[in-house]
Amino acid sequence: MINIYQTDQRTGHVMEISSEIIGGMDLNNKWIHLTNPTDQEIELVARATGVSEDTIKAALDEEERARIEVEDEATLTIFDIPKIEEESNYFSYSTMPFGFIITKTTTITVCLKETSLTHSFTNNRVKTFSTYKKSRFLYLLLYNTHVKYLQYLRQIDKASARIQNELHKSTKNKELIQLLDLENSLVYFSTSLKANGVVIEKLNRTDIIKRYEEDMDLIEDVAIENRQAQEMCNIYRDILASTMDAYASVISNNLNIVMKLLTSLTVILSIPTLLASLWGMNTGVPFQGKAWGFYVVTAISLIATIIVTVILYRKKML
Repeated sequence: MINIYQTDQRTGHVMEISSEIIGGMDLNNKWIHLTNPTDQEIELVARATGVSEDTIKAALDEEERARIEVEDEATLTIFDIPKIEEESNYFSYSTMPFGFIITKTTTITVCLKETSLTHSFTNNRVKTFSTYKKSRFLYLLLYNTHVKYLQYLRQIDKASARIQNELHKSTKNKELIQLLDLENSLVYFSTSLKANGVVIEKLNRTDIIKRYEEDMDLIEDVAIENRQAQEMCNIYRDILASTMDAYASVISNNLNIVMKLLTSLTVILSIPTLLASLWGMNTGVPFQGKAWGFYVVTAISLIATIIVTVILYRKKML
């Protein structure tokens, strides 16, 4: 899908422009956003902007690494953005690449799926955003991306606390699987944040993308948000990993307790069975043929069972 936007210089609001006439449109200071585009849409944008199809397709690979690349007169910046994965009855989190291409006249963004990140810009919720300021647009996108990371990290922390409270009441596989998914989400976040950090450092260190004096504070804020997100992610991941190890130990200990109890009960129940089997023989058995023999054997079995039960109880086997 192709969406084209431009900032109205009089009102400062972002307006959407019909993409049906992109071939003959003046694309100067326009923002072209591609969401899971088809090959025909990629070819159309490539012809209209002069950007190679490979550059546009780079961000459509889920395994694409974050990087900055200059090709001809286009500068490609790829960074990872967070996304929510909806499961059967809960949410997990992962990341996906987001492509930002700057040409002399146009800005192109490419993403595999619809994301709320761009909605903030198209709905005029981001101050100081203008399609005429391409480098500032990139820095604003990076800043809002890491704010979104921090928001999702807080959600993960709250979800983890809720699941742990449920596990205190009943240990079920469902809750453990949810904790495992959250731990995997933190691994994805940690890897993506480190890769984004390299891109941000390169933007700070080099002049691949032109930096203006009024953007310097914004670039520093982006770097701070990235470091903060990395630290939070590492803390939450360590806590969740420790929690998972603790619950694994608790489950193993509970299993040992159950097995110990079952073994003790088996020993106790085997005593009456053994005595009944011995006195059930037909030769050389005391009290055989006596009317009171049954009661004697039952009493002996009961006494032996009580003695063994007391011994096991004192040894904390029951």
